[in-house]
Amino acid sequence: MLLDVKELNTFYDQSHILQGISLSVDRGEIVCLLGRNGVGKSTTLKSIIGLVTPQSGEIIFKGQNLARLPPHVISKQGVGYVPEDRRIFPTLSVRENLIMGIKPGQKADADGWTIEKVYKYFPGLEKRDKQRGAHLSGGEQQMLTIARTLMGNPGVILIDEPTEGLAPLIVATVEQVIQDIHKHDIPVLLVEQNMRVALRLAGRIYVISKGKIVFHGTSQELKEAHEVRQKYLEV
Repeated sequence: MLLDVKELNTFYDQSHILQGISLSVDRGEIVCLLGRNGVGKSTTLKSIIGLVTPQSGEIIFKGQNLARLPPHVISKQGVGYVPEDRRIFPTLSVRENLIMGIKPGQKADADGWTIEKVYKYFPGLEKRDKQRGAHLSGGEQQMLTIARTLMGNPGVILIDEPTEGLAPLIVATVEQVIQDIHKHDIPVLLVEQNMRVALRLAGRIYVISKGKIVFHGTSQELKEAHEVRQKYLEV
């Protein structure tokens, strides 16, 4: 496996948030971590990227254990992260935001991501090249955050709630972007609470509830797991 998370335990003060989480992502996959609000989805991604320090467990990426390393080191190893709150630079232009995604010391690669290549996949951003981030719509900001992460040429990309709060038409565009990333041979670990989005995008799905994985299977297997969907996903 390219990314193998084993028995991850993460606490916020005395609260045991992640309780032995294990999941994996291999080359060529879109994998979704699916669940309701407040069950540990975002904490899982933050633990992988190092924004939250897990108390125990392993995060194996390309054979190296990244658990408890600082975020900038994990990022340099090739783990890209798209946060739920986007965190674009509001006073910088679209182009300047993209430049900020280039890692220090990163060498140009024939297959790597450049601003020109990003604009090919995100033509809407090219039209906003000189606009400040604060003047973009929510959907455009989401595109910019994903594109900025790609500028670092990640070996795997973690995407946290990319469709949250977006209009249906923009959701469809974001889904297409994720599929395009996948076609570009970048594996994706996607966090979602929208089951329909997960079923459309992911080959494999983990369902999380109260800090524990309660289901793992293919999208088709989740469709057929009526009890799991009713108990842990459907409102």
